[in-house]
Amino acid sequence: MKKLCLLLCLSLSLPVFAAGNAEAGKAKSATCAACHGVDGNSMLDMYPAIAGQHEGYLVKQLKEFKLGSTSGGAEGRYDPVMSGMAAPLSEEDMQDLAAYFSSQKGREGSAPEEVIAKAEKLYRGGDLSRGVTACAACHGPKGNGMGLADFPDISGQHTAYIKKQLMDFRAGKRANDMNGMMRDVAMRLTDEDIELLSKYIAGLY
Repeated sequence: MKKLCLLLCLSLSLPVFAAGNAEAGKAKSATCAACHGVDGNSMLDMYPAIAGQHEGYLVKQLKEFKLGSTSGGAEGRYDPVMSGMAAPLSEEDMQDLAAYFSSQKGREGSAPEEVIAKAEKLYRGGDLSRGVTACAACHGPKGNGMGLADFPDISGQHTAYIKKQLMDFRAGKRANDMNGMMRDVAMRLTDEDIELLSKYIAGLY
């Protein structure tokens, strides 16, 4: 009986998510291709690779970009380009686009040999002396994240993009993280930490 109650509580705590139509999403993705690539594998390192990203996470970010647009940046996540792109999207559009890009296969990246040992230690174990939580605690040892918890897949992500996001979290410029978790971690990272982690994450898969 106790196990049944626990399962019920866990199921009630999970987000309700309606899956989109990947084929419809492909037809709607033409404007996304300029920055993210036709299949979500962006060739420009300032734009994130979104191929294979968790569907729920993609929907969440699109909703928050739209909120950032309608609130003038006071709420959600504001970006001059993405907030404008997300503004006209309906809930169905977001779900369809997320279904399409999440169904695509991401490309494998690589990490410079000289950063692996030091970065891996920080990524997997954190730094207790500074209160830095291990990245692997939420994103997993291979960077695959947790779809149900809306923790993104960061494996193979562009170094430049990861670096910018960590710096934005540290500066408070990005504030759409759950319970401020990423801001709390990033504020404890040095410039060297961010450099190491961003290069290391690019090689996870």
